[in-house]
Amino acid sequence: MKKWILSGMMISALGLSACSSSAVLKSDAGNITQDDLYQAMKTKYGTDTLQQLAIEKVLSNKYSVSNSEVDAQVKKVKEQLGDQFLSTLQQYGYADEKAYRKTVKLNLLEEKAVFKTIKVTDKELKNAYTDYKPEIKARHILVSDEAKANDIAAKLKAGAKFEDLAKENSEDTATASNGGDLGWFGTGVMDADFEKAAFALEKNQISAPVKTSYGYHIIQVLDKKKKQSFDELKKTLTNQVKESKMTEDKILKVLKSEFKDANVSISDKDLKNAVNFSSSSSLSQ
Repeated sequence: MKKWILSGMMISALGLSACSSSAVLKSDAGNITQDDLYQAMKTKYGTDTLQQLAIEKVLSNKYSVSNSEVDAQVKKVKEQLGDQFLSTLQQYGYADEKAYRKTVKLNLLEEKAVFKTIKVTDKELKNAYTDYKPEIKARHILVSDEAKANDIAAKLKAGAKFEDLAKENSEDTATASNGGDLGWFGTGVMDADFEKAAFALEKNQISAPVKTSYGYHIIQVLDKKKKQSFDELKKTLTNQVKESKMTEDKILKVLKSEFKDANVSISDKDLKNAVNFSSSSSLSQ
């Protein structure tokens, strides 16, 4: 998840005229003018915010991202985070879903620009198809203590209901109230050790306790999707291979090229670094 914060207040402040002297705050101790506010916010946030606005402006001129594409990405995150969706966004600095959607759109614009430069071979696609695992639907119970995990596993073998034990014991607060339901997910989403165990299970099979960096999980696979043919999956596989090659260096190289083609220039010398795309740039996955 990218940590860019597109604050409405910040964008508005940068839109103020630098020469304005209108007071935005008045007090007996003195006033704060629009110019004071602009200069303060420009110093603290200006370069990063201008860079984000510029990237969206430049890339939107050549590439398009539909509302449905943004909806699909947001839906995936909502399914993964459940009731913790909004609180997690706030932890990453987003005021609300609207602010997060702006970042999703920006990420998709970058993706389209970079994907255009990445080649995929037939061999890579065939290897990706061999490794491809269809989505599964699963639920889990997470506890921090191995002895407790073994006790829960024993209760399940004795016939206890999975959903009841999840509600009573799971430390995953995002899923416990739903009986541990994780919904549908594919590879590359969950913890690697969790995924290895989950995708090895048959439908309705319950795992022994699985240790990950989060604790001990007991996993049950509720359903599995059937693997589609190579032709049906070719577009999905192509995007997956391209995404695996989408490094920060590639993103920066493409952005430099796009900005050069668009003849981008900055008149405010204090913000000139907004077009200085380097490894220390504000870009962050």
